[in-house]
Amino acid sequence: MVLLMPSDHIIADEAAFHAAIEQGRPAAEAGHFVLFGMPPSHAATGYGYIAKGDALTVATGAHHVERFVEKPDRETAETYLAQGGYVWNSGIFLLPAGELIDAFARYAPEVLDAVTASLDRAAADMDFLRLDPACFEGTPSISIDYAVMEKTDRAVVVPASMGWADLGSWSSLKEIEQPDEADNVAVGPVVTQDVSGSYLRSDGPLIAALGVEDLIIVATADAVLVAHASRDQEVKDLVARISAEGHATIHDATVYRPWGFYRSVHAGDRFQVKRITVKPGARLSLQAHKHRAEHWVVVNGTALVTRDDEVFELTENQSTFLPQGCVHRLANPGTVPLNLIEVQSGSYLGEDDIERFDDDYART
Repeated sequence: MVLLMPSDHIIADEAAFHAAIEQGRPAAEAGHFVLFGMPPSHAATGYGYIAKGDALTVATGAHHVERFVEKPDRETAETYLAQGGYVWNSGIFLLPAGELIDAFARYAPEVLDAVTASLDRAAADMDFLRLDPACFEGTPSISIDYAVMEKTDRAVVVPASMGWADLGSWSSLKEIEQPDEADNVAVGPVVTQDVSGSYLRSDGPLIAALGVEDLIIVATADAVLVAHASRDQEVKDLVARISAEGHATIHDATVYRPWGFYRSVHAGDRFQVKRITVKPGARLSLQAHKHRAEHWVVVNGTALVTRDDEVFELTENQSTFLPQGCVHRLANPGTVPLNLIEVQSGSYLGEDDIERFDDDYART
């Protein structure tokens, strides 16, 4: 059995979730593809819907899927709610593995072939199995709904009330939080005056809002979003336009690596400042840069530094200079995280300016 779930959802009633899985198990064991449908509480336009068909004899509470419905407009969603017989498509599946592979072979063989090739050429890396990137990138980008579920006659749906919500929009985050007396949810440094019905979130800069209502305001390190709450489903279209107009792609300033993470603090002409955190016992690759030099300043913890033929330790408030082209490595020999500030300078500061000579994580 394969239990397939989205990463961006919340389930408030775990006991009900477990009970729903058990309810769907007999149908999956009989070779059916089980979807879990959420009874609609309102005429939502941000969810896909499933129309329930006849009851399944091998599993109590399961129904054949009569049809799938794309995200409807408001009027259509209200019709579904009034008629009954429709549930929200949660994107949660319980699937018999063998039958699922057979279904991909029948309905989407190009997906199965690419995935199989990426697995056949995979490489073991410590606790990880790294799929072949070239083969995997050649896999068609298609959801399991389109590839299999809308084509097979094995799809069944189990209605289940489990406090489920799809966290695919900013408004959905507001719905799971406890609003204040003005129906606002504020996360991070936020000051409001005469504001109502809004979701305000900052990952750094202060948000000060005055005399507005029903807004989504989100501030990150590299962008600020201001949208009416009723239109937050259109944010993806706005992001696409941002990229199309040549602006930098919006991304989280924190970049995670096997050894820890780094965050870009500031960048300008021929320089960049980063905060680097290295986990206890971890180390970066032995590497060199053709186009930049680096200064390292230890904030706290202990750094074990390799610089060409030298190996030495640095502790709090100590620093070192790594000239352009030198072979270097950063490691944390301690038992607490190592935090340091890195100042890069040079003609090119991209992450692809790395020549690796030795790496614990099998990166090339």
